[in-house]
Amino acid sequence: MKGKVKIGIGGNIHDSVLLGVGEGDEVEIGEYALIRSGTAIYSGVEIGKNFRTGHNVLVRENTVIGDDVLVGTNSVIDGDCRIGNDVSIQTNVYVTKGTIVESGAFFGPCSATLNDKYMRYGAELVAPVIKKGARIGANSTILPGVVIGENAVVGAGAVVTKDVKPGDVVVGNPARMLKVD
Repeated sequence: MKGKVKIGIGGNIHDSVLLGVGEGDEVEIGEYALIRSGTAIYSGVEIGKNFRTGHNVLVRENTVIGDDVLVGTNSVIDGDCRIGNDVSIQTNVYVTKGTIVESGAFFGPCSATLNDKYMRYGAELVAPVIKKGARIGANSTILPGVVIGENAVVGAGAVVTKDVKPGDVVVGNPARMLKVD
């Protein structure tokens, strides 16, 4: 542990975990956390109760994570993110800086969010928003500024270039609405 760290009762922190990386505010982790080896959590992070990680997770600075959140092995939450309660982020997921993930959302393995529309240093970053109960399929990519509506589903492997309305199901590259008979 490097910086100021507060861990609630019942926390299980494995060996080789770094807490409070970098300069700045303390790290606060709620009760009954399970943080597996290789995880690094930067300073200025607030995490609710029943937080669980796989191995080698990275949570960057100034991120707020709610209760009952799972972050799978090798996943990255890249700072200044807001993650609600009851969120499941599976293995190898990349959550780009500034992303908002509302409660009950699900990210399948190897999915990614992006915030840099022009892919150049110094460009304005516009992160996506994942609304309550949305499901993001494995290997999906959510482009900058896209809003995934409440209870929407993004099929595996989809590349989402436009907003998805609440309850819609989108698939493909580029993602398009799946027609249900």
